[in-house]
Amino acid sequence: MIPSKRHFLGRTAVALATLAFAGGALAQQYPGKPVTLMVPYPAGGLSDVIARTVNPALGRHLGQPVVVENLGGASGGIAAQKVLASPADGHLIFQGSPNELVLAPLANAAIKYRSEDFRLVQMITINPLAMFARKDLAANSGDELLAAARKAAAEGRPLTYASVGPGSMYHLLGEHLSKLTGIPMTHVPYKGGAPAQQDLMGGLVDVFISPFGKGQVALVDDGKIKAVAVLSTERQELLKKAPPLNDSKALKGFVFDTWSGYFVHKDTPEPIVQALHKALSEVANDPTIRATLEAQAMVVPRPQPLQALGKVYSDNTARYRAIAKAMNLQPQ
Repeated sequence: MIPSKRHFLGRTAVALATLAFAGGALAQQYPGKPVTLMVPYPAGGLSDVIARTVNPALGRHLGQPVVVENLGGASGGIAAQKVLASPADGHLIFQGSPNELVLAPLANAAIKYRSEDFRLVQMITINPLAMFARKDLAANSGDELLAAARKAAAEGRPLTYASVGPGSMYHLLGEHLSKLTGIPMTHVPYKGGAPAQQDLMGGLVDVFISPFGKGQVALVDDGKIKAVAVLSTERQELLKKAPPLNDSKALKGFVFDTWSGYFVHKDTPEPIVQALHKALSEVANDPTIRATLEAQAMVVPRPQPLQALGKVYSDNTARYRAIAKAMNLQPQ
């Protein structure tokens, strides 16, 4: 017997209603236990500062404690792989950027994930970048930095530049600067910004391109490191004495920033993604959170809908893959 059209439509409506009910129930049950916020670098860096600013408020909105876990290594790849290896249930959130999710897999042959394995749930900060140097480096502008680098290379001891790992954004920017100017420089990878900064203070590495906040500004003010230049088109309020690298004729257009956001496994159920998106959006709109992060020289963008965030992520993925291809970045 062939079911009538009315019978078919009735069964479809029941199925859809059942799915909607199940989805609503899933969202109401989430989170069913404490949530872990995975930071892919050691404690003490700027990523850690962001996470520990956000986690108490996020916990209040989710109704469960949010615990920060720091796990450095492989330019953030170790932490990212741990998220993918865990259940896709929203209880393990990755705080990251294109640095860990787009560039790290392109540079490290041991990393098997792709950026498409993650879903961006909300952005939290846009971070300006600066070129920091050991305190005794004879450079206070982009042109002076290039002069010092050229002199060091001619003497057979190229300047060293730190990064948070092979294939990280800061590694690529260092290589990009070297190739643009034709000046050899030596890459020194670290497991995160905090240890790189420590060696910069100790004079064990010459320069470090990095996001910055009050912690880095305090080190500059105390004379422990030097801010040579910023990678924006204008001077930054917290580093007024540092000119833009863009002012140098050889580095015209060398303008970059980075951003941080919250990601989950791409297979996380939609009701959970929606619930987490709502909570993170409320956090990003919290005046206290915004003021705290903005005092660290970060820009806190207004929350975006999930569809717009998907486009932001895919556009950034395409941009950084193009930069890596242009530089012939090969997995090691």
